[in-house]
Amino acid sequence: MFSQDFTLKATTLLVEFSSTLLIPAMIMCFIGGIALRLLIYFTYKREDWFSKEFSKRVDLFIEGTHNSTSPISFYLSTKKILERTFYELFKKRTILKRRNPDVVMVLIDRVFLVQHGCARLVKDTLKHIKYLKFGPTKPPMLTVSKNVFESNPCFNKLFGLVPASLLNDLLGILPGLFIIGGIFGTFLGIMQALPELGQMDLTDVEGTKATMDKFLMQVSFSMITSIVGIVISVTMSIVNTAFSPEKLFIQTVERYENNLHDLWNRCSNNDLVLQDSKFDENKDALEALAENSVNEELNILPSQNGYTSNAPIPDSEQESHQPSNQTSQTEPIYASTNVSAPSMTPTPPPAQPGETKEAGPFDWLKKAS
Repeated sequence: MFSQDFTLKATTLLVEFSSTLLIPAMIMCFIGGIALRLLIYFTYKREDWFSKEFSKRVDLFIEGTHNSTSPISFYLSTKKILERTFYELFKKRTILKRRNPDVVMVLIDRVFLVQHGCARLVKDTLKHIKYLKFGPTKPPMLTVSKNVFESNPCFNKLFGLVPASLLNDLLGILPGLFIIGGIFGTFLGIMQALPELGQMDLTDVEGTKATMDKFLMQVSFSMITSIVGIVISVTMSIVNTAFSPEKLFIQTVERYENNLHDLWNRCSNNDLVLQDSKFDENKDALEALAENSVNEELNILPSQNGYTSNAPIPDSEQESHQPSNQTSQTEPIYASTNVSAPSMTPTPPPAQPGETKEAGPFDWLKKAS
């Protein structure tokens, strides 16, 4: 008796829910699913954006060093390109922050952690490629790329909290749930209308006709839930296909892997320097780019004869790397140990004939630029 009463009450509540709240609930779930799908796609799109910008600078680097015969380190080249990519992407934000020093973070960075995610990509990439060894077999760049992108918590979690893979799986089964909900509402509507047929009096023609008309109206109204479920299910399937994060993630990883392979094939070793500066994501982008440009103009290149990850340093070279008591420990290492470090104050060129004005110490840099 208790089970029959409980079943009857539960069925009554389900019927009332289907007739009043089922369609609005499905529409609200549909809108929420569309919003979550776009947010997940935008989150994965940010790392794809960084990968595309990195790919552009890799192509420029390979074209610029096409005719170069000097040895090129894979780690140092990758580090330089990644740092340039990061600083150039966020250079505009640095300028805006200089105008308004009270700004803590851009809204997009605060919500989606874009800058922190890109910095994590740079650090993880350098960590994985630092001790790769040159040999007859190429290193597993695909594994490196997958580990770099899969272990990034800024891009693998929505707002840095909810795992994007879990939400993506739930959104993948949402179209099927909409169809089930539509069919469920239709059967509940028919079940609600059927008991009224038992109250018909066949001797009363007018009453019987009114009961049948009401029954048909309720059945036709219950069919609307199936129609709504099918429509939003098809729409959700199209959105899931158009904004698929799986395809975007695969394209990003494959592009990143191809760029690392291209750099590996272009370079001749994977040597490291004795005093390697760490990547600083909080460094001012304008200052970092300006420092890099000045170093390139003055030909301050990292030493290829420094610490090598593939072989120990010979005894003859260890003496040349011993720091002198008269020099600073932080003095940079240069490409040739026989060449002295350039002076921090550049020597101005000789005055041209007929010139009476003395040139300033940095006027020749202005003319060169």
